[in-house]
Amino acid sequence: MQDWSKDPELRVQHLTMRFGGLTAIGDLSFDAGRKQITALIGPNGAGKTTVFNCITGFYKPTEGMINLRHADGTEFMLERMDDYIITQKAKVARTFQNIRLFSGMTLLENLMVAQHNMLMKASSYTIGGIFGSGKFKRAENEALERCKYWLNKVNLMDRADDPAGDLPYGAQRRLEIARAMCTGPRLLCLDEPAAGLNPRESDELNKLLLSIRDDHNMAILLIEHDMSVVMGISDHIVVLDYGRKIADGTPAQIKVDPAVIRAYLGVEEDEDPGENIVVAAAPAKVAKVSVPRVVVQKRVAKKPVVKKGGRK
Repeated sequence: MQDWSKDPELRVQHLTMRFGGLTAIGDLSFDAGRKQITALIGPNGAGKTTVFNCITGFYKPTEGMINLRHADGTEFMLERMDDYIITQKAKVARTFQNIRLFSGMTLLENLMVAQHNMLMKASSYTIGGIFGSGKFKRAENEALERCKYWLNKVNLMDRADDPAGDLPYGAQRRLEIARAMCTGPRLLCLDEPAAGLNPRESDELNKLLLSIRDDHNMAILLIEHDMSVVMGISDHIVVLDYGRKIADGTPAQIKVDPAVIRAYLGVEEDEDPGENIVVAAAPAKVAKVSVPRVVVQKRVAKKPVVKKGGRK
């Protein structure tokens, strides 16, 4: 039994999602280990975001089961729950491919908004907040401390009072992750967090995600096209192609899997996938080929010759 199947945080079994006659996800099963980073990868259109939408309640699966089990043994059947219940009770948080911050609000306000469920409960649904009850003040202070902690964690404390829309793209990505963590999740789902980042920002993201996994015992489910991020931090990789699982294993196993190479590089049926694996692992230097210079001569039209003594 693999490490991620011994004590999984998330277990997806025979998940199928159809849209009319189109099967976006077909009989997909995989486990996401507790305190591990699980990457869901595949070519564009493989169905990765559809899987996220089923896990987080945006879609109701056509078939299959999605079981989330917390460390204390509490279990949640996510395919039967509404999206807001999945966030509130099952403690599943996610980010999206496109940044969805409140751009006109400050960084601190964005993180406070993420804690509205806890604050509303502490205020007895506005009454305690209006009259400033002790319970609400304690909850508010805890929320502020949580905001400060995550702003420090993502190196944005010095910009806490700036509008979120004024941040550079990479910083907005980190703020989104901080906002998701302020909800107190047990499973963090990140949809292409490294999209649009430069190498330095990708390296910062790697360190942040490893820190979240190790310091907070967090299970992270990741969709990503940046293979330097996927191979650098993942404990477990699941590969999709046309909505079906074609590989499942460690980064070392996925690198040399013929089905993965075929899906990404388009190997022909009569080709040996091993040749492409070698090229992908260590690209050979291509010798410079000298191309002969082609000189095109320009034709010049000759002027008609006029004989002397001709007709006037």
